[in-house]
Amino acid sequence: MKRFIDSPIRNDEERTRAALVERLAARFAERAPRYDREGAFPFDNFADLRKDGYLQLTVPRAFGGEEISLYEFVLLQERLAYGDGSTALSVGWHLGQIMHLRTTGKWPADTFEALCRSVVKDGTMINTFASEASSGSPSRGGRPETIAVAADGGWRITGRKTFSTLSPILDRFVVSAYLPDEDCTADFLIHRSDRVSIVETWDTLGMRATGSHDVVLDGTFAGADSRLPGKGIDDGGGWLLHIPACYMGIALAARDYALAFARSYKPNSLDKPIAALPSVQQTIGEMEVELRTARTLLYAAADRWDKEPAERIAMKPELGLAKYTVTNNAIRVVDLAMRIVGGTSLSRANPLERYYRDVRAGLHNPPMDSSVIQMLAASALGEGS
Repeated sequence: MKRFIDSPIRNDEERTRAALVERLAARFAERAPRYDREGAFPFDNFADLRKDGYLQLTVPRAFGGEEISLYEFVLLQERLAYGDGSTALSVGWHLGQIMHLRTTGKWPADTFEALCRSVVKDGTMINTFASEASSGSPSRGGRPETIAVAADGGWRITGRKTFSTLSPILDRFVVSAYLPDEDCTADFLIHRSDRVSIVETWDTLGMRATGSHDVVLDGTFAGADSRLPGKGIDDGGGWLLHIPACYMGIALAARDYALAFARSYKPNSLDKPIAALPSVQQTIGEMEVELRTARTLLYAAADRWDKEPAERIAMKPELGLAKYTVTNNAIRVVDLAMRIVGGTSLSRANPLERYYRDVRAGLHNPPMDSSVIQMLAASALGEGS
């Protein structure tokens, strides 16, 4: 019988990639409890991702990558998160940034090509560090307190970034900074140097192995060609679907664990496993409603984004809705799975305990619930105007 997790697979190419990622996910699942317990960055997971070509999946074919679609990106990220949410969310930022740059053209062509070829050849990774303690999430519109001051041949950048996912492994990254002389904000491509340090602040309830520490820039030099123009085609932010894909993967893992438990657990008060109990079947059915509703919405949004490039800007409410629904439904699915399994699900030896903590992190990834609701309201009120 076809497994539910396999239902979105459309062709042999996707099936082959999914099988590769499933092998990686199984390996990462074995390591996940230790990394979660220690709050350590999973360097060996990323070595495996690099070895198997996962880091170059969204790189354009012209530069040696696979140039996968958003739909397949969602498919593979979901499956990777089935094994380890922290690793999936972390690598999703890298792959998503590459996809975003590919579709928007916001970087100079030669700069983007150099990055892509480095990804393919050396396994280079990228992320953007924009959040700060004082300004909060950049999606809320706060001005960065990181400052870029003009210097000979470029700028000197000073500031501190929070939630800097992948910081332990990156040798380059993008930071946003305020330019006092120009009264504007700009992005800069930074290469790690002795003027860049990591303060290991990441000690959280969930997603403990993402390496999202603080990054401190102390007069870090950025050359004249490191300032990024930041202009390009608006792609609607479709690449951000890697976030709900991650939480859907965690929910699927929780669902499958609960199903296996229900099929096998037979207390001595029963003559058959608890899966035969109407109350357990009711809970399983509720879990399926939440899961299948959210998953249908997620893949429909990704597929439409791929097929209708001209509609991507108008799709922002739809994309936000997918994230909102998946994240909140995934939390509900994990909760229901724990009700089926019972008190043992609270044990640190049980993966449901980690899923419960990890899945809640989705509430704090963009776009936030309140922003999505406001965007949907604005869309509705704007009809016909």
